[in-house]
Amino acid sequence: MPDYSHADIGIVTALPIELSAFLAKCERPHRYKSGGLVFRGGRYDGIRVAIVEAGMGFVRARNATAAMIDAHTPNWILSCGFSGALLPEMHVGEIVMGNSIVDQHGQELRQTLNAESNPTGGLYVGRILTTDEMVRTVDEKKQLAEKHEAIAVDMESLAVAQIARDRQKNFMAIRAISDDMSADLPPEVMSVVGETGAVRLGAALGSLIKRPESAKEMWHLRGNAKIASESLATFLDGVIHQLCAG
Repeated sequence: MPDYSHADIGIVTALPIELSAFLAKCERPHRYKSGGLVFRGGRYDGIRVAIVEAGMGFVRARNATAAMIDAHTPNWILSCGFSGALLPEMHVGEIVMGNSIVDQHGQELRQTLNAESNPTGGLYVGRILTTDEMVRTVDEKKQLAEKHEAIAVDMESLAVAQIARDRQKNFMAIRAISDDMSADLPPEVMSVVGETGAVRLGAALGSLIKRPESAKEMWHLRGNAKIASESLATFLDGVIHQLCAG
């Protein structure tokens, strides 16, 4: 009998919104919980895809990647979601593919990619930096870009890459820019949006009382997230077909 739990491609993401546009394109999507994690999946033009929502951060990403491999034995593991731009020319919705994944502690994993940067087409290939905390300000981004020679920043990709390496799985990091270097993220972003992506209503109301202009800023972030999610879904369409060709 065929193994219906097996997936051709396993995708690790932090928050539900990051792959919401992609999941909407999947056939027969389903959702289940296991070990405190939310799994989603379905078929994409006949290709079996499983998604695990890890929550934000290194440890969560490691645990979720291991759980994905145990549950669905994918041939490929992809780290997908949003990232912050570390190049001033980058725009919201543009795509980053990592040919090197590093952290702030000197760890690095290099990736062989058959892809080159095409800024005109909104594609950048280069080093992705995984940080311990969310990078919120433009000044922080400038410092990290210079120190680590990275082009984008996230909080999960190196963790996913390490587990994929240890479990001998093919790996790729694909991220969509959700915040560029034109402005700082609002200071309320982490208090309002929890590490698992759940909106904290109390924190949201509190931020509105203390700083009413935060409502406009958070609404702008929501719009950027929608742009990034849709862009990521479009790019993944080509990637998934290429990975499973033949």
